Amino acid sequence: MGDLEEEPDTGCGSSRTQGRVLLFTMCAAGIGGTFQYGYNLTIINAPTMHIQKFVNETWLERNDSLLDGWIITLIWSIIVSVYPLGGFFGALLAGPMAIRLGRKKSLLFNNVFIILSAILCGFSRSAKSFEMIVLGRILAGVNSGISMSIQPMYLGESAPKKLRGTVALSSAVFTAMGLVLGQVVGLREILGSEETWPLLLASNAFPGVLQLVVLPWLPESPRYLLIDLKDRDSCISALQRLRGHCDLNDEMEEMLAEQAATKGQTPKSLLGLIRDKSLRWQLLTIVVLSSAMQLCGNDSMYFYASYVFQEAGIPSEKIPYVVIGTGSCEFITSVTCTLVIDRVGRRALVMGGYGLMSVWAVVFMVALSQQEHVDWIPYLSMVCIFAYILSFGIGPAGVTGIMPAEIFDQMARPAAYMICGSLIWIILFAVGLAFPFILQGLGHFCFIPFLIVCVLTSLYVGFFIPETKGKTLLEITEEYQKRNLKKQKAENSWQGPREIKSTML
Repeated sequence: MGDLEEEPDTGCGSSRTQGRVLLFTMCAAGIGGTFQYGYNLTIINAPTMHIQKFVNETWLERNDSLLDGWIITLIWSIIVSVYPLGGFFGALLAGPMAIRLGRKKSLLFNNVFIILSAILCGFSRSAKSFEMIVLGRILAGVNSGISMSIQPMYLGESAPKKLRGTVALSSAVFTAMGLVLGQVVGLREILGSEETWPLLLASNAFPGVLQLVVLPWLPESPRYLLIDLKDRDSCISALQRLRGHCDLNDEMEEMLAEQAATKGQTPKSLLGLIRDKSLRWQLLTIVVLSSAMQLCGNDSMYFYASYVFQEAGIPSEKIPYVVIGTGSCEFITSVTCTLVIDRVGRRALVMGGYGLMSVWAVVFMVALSQQEHVDWIPYLSMVCIFAYILSFGIGPAGVTGIMPAEIFDQMARPAAYMICGSLIWIILFAVGLAFPFILQGLGHFCFIPFLIVCVLTSLYVGFFIPETKGKTLLEITEEYQKRNLKKQKAENSWQGPREIKSTML
């Protein structure tokens, strides 16, 4: 098995097996991975009033006094905001875990955090401790922060070149699936009632347990086995399970070339990646895309949804069901993007997504300003909400997560995902805190900052990011290397006269 030439070339006659194993890998990684991010983001919305009541009753039983309204709001804000803070810590843990444990074992170990979270939240009411909810939400955030970095890394390294985008982008599909199912399970008819909200918060344990049962049967990332562990036999064995008994020579040659290019190197640290001038353009790319993903205002559209639907005349008791449609929009477009990404390409999807979001942001602000003056305007606002979320799902929602896997080599990839994940979680936390003040200051024109972000990001992608569709990792690295060399030459041309002047002095 260690020698490729001994393997029979069946012309990929086992393509059905390849498709089944790849699909199984995507599902097993996703159900306990990015699915948890979307699910934990939405299940907290339904029991808002019930948890606030529980906090007040718990305080009354402890201290024989009721809390002031602003203190209840503050405690609730802490319960909500610690989730992205936990995600930030999870993103910082993801890099070292991916290097030391490997991609698959990291995903498996990550379920410890979500199971502990479910235990704490599920027993919080019986223990009469709202602090257990806070700690549980932190652990749920840690789980999501780790999975959002390691899952696309694992899938991107396990997929064949021609399907790399489709397989890696399944991470976005599972995120959107988690959003929708979290909204559905949170309905009062299911687990969103006052009696069942602890079960709702503990229900995130089920996907984690499912992954613990299924994922061990699937192979580790072949690139990790070959390049990091130097285990050629295990790499070939993993490839055969993922591809079927095909001719693996071309793919092995590509990985061996990458192994040779990184020979003698060790996995880069966070600081080492930031200091490496040969990776400046790649680093700038993921900083821009990761920041834009949270600064584009997509999450703020969810904030406006209930208000706009109410203004459109939809009965308040039916609004939770209509809001499910917003999450369904992102799910539909994520699936569509997954099917077309390896045909259309990454640049077109991201540029098109942010470009359309810019248009709908303008229309939405105009509609909001006229909401009270024209009867049919609330319906235009509804269209804008769905269109904005659809546009986000076309490309930015998914492509952003797979870019570090495509533009960084094996040694830099874990650190790149640490930066990408950390930015996403920090900005999610900051936008959540700042948006009420933006809304208060700009009113109906609160989407102007988001509009600027969408326009600038679309321009940056158009001018500075090369297409990665159908290219090997070494080909992508060479393209960026040309840009990095140009930048270094430009820096040297500026430093030269300064050095001459300093010697003259």
